[in-house]
Amino acid sequence: MNTENVAPEPEPSKNQGEAVGDHQSKGAPRSTFGSWVKEIVIVVVAALVISTLVKTFLFRAYVIPSGSMENTLQVNDRVFVNLLAPEVMKIHRGDVVVFKDEQGWLEDQPKTAPAGPVADLLTFVGLRADDSTQHLVKRVIGMPGDTVECCSVDGKIKVNGVAIDEPYLHDGSAPSDVKFKAVVPKGKIWVMGDHRDDSADSRAHPDQQGGFVDMDAVEGRGSLIAWPIGRFGKVDNSPEVFDDVKDRKAKVYDPDQQRFSNETDDE
Repeated sequence: MNTENVAPEPEPSKNQGEAVGDHQSKGAPRSTFGSWVKEIVIVVVAALVISTLVKTFLFRAYVIPSGSMENTLQVNDRVFVNLLAPEVMKIHRGDVVVFKDEQGWLEDQPKTAPAGPVADLLTFVGLRADDSTQHLVKRVIGMPGDTVECCSVDGKIKVNGVAIDEPYLHDGSAPSDVKFKAVVPKGKIWVMGDHRDDSADSRAHPDQQGGFVDMDAVEGRGSLIAWPIGRFGKVDNSPEVFDDVKDRKAKVYDPDQQRFSNETDDE
């Protein structure tokens, strides 16, 4: 028998084993790197989706451009606005609201320069505060049906005959230097700034639908001052100021019910 001529099956050489090992070790990092990139992309996309949903349905950030709401809100404050108001959560007297300038109150104000595509994208997804000049922020003083007037015998704003104490007013500001009487019609609100002598609010626009703001123009209610960090906290909406004010049934707009005077209380 030619058993001597049968050669044993060769064992794998160390070099062959090392070659296989080297191939596997080089492939692993490429696979890990690809997984890492994929995870980063998923996280970024998920963050953008969540941010967009929050910005679209819950909150949006705005920059306060003027001192008309001092000291409640100060220039350059970054404020988060609850977008569920007024559609889901009702607006109440005392609420600080952001609304679109549909009546042209800001026509004489300087326009903000374009921020650029990157800034616009960050604003769209809610990662940058909206610093456009197409919105205003004021406090709701009168709801549909309310009669708001200046002033009581002791110089206070009256709502439905009730004189109100306003602790949020800017130091030194009178409740109003302009005499007026406004009956708020259906679907409208009457708004005023907390810094009354530095606020072009409903009192300043009697020729533009009586100074009233459409409820549909309201973007939301101010909820949180997010920046600067030293002013972090809730926005003071002060509903208790109006606890004694009774609701009245709203009617359609009647210009004969409105009264404005250029005469001030100092005259």
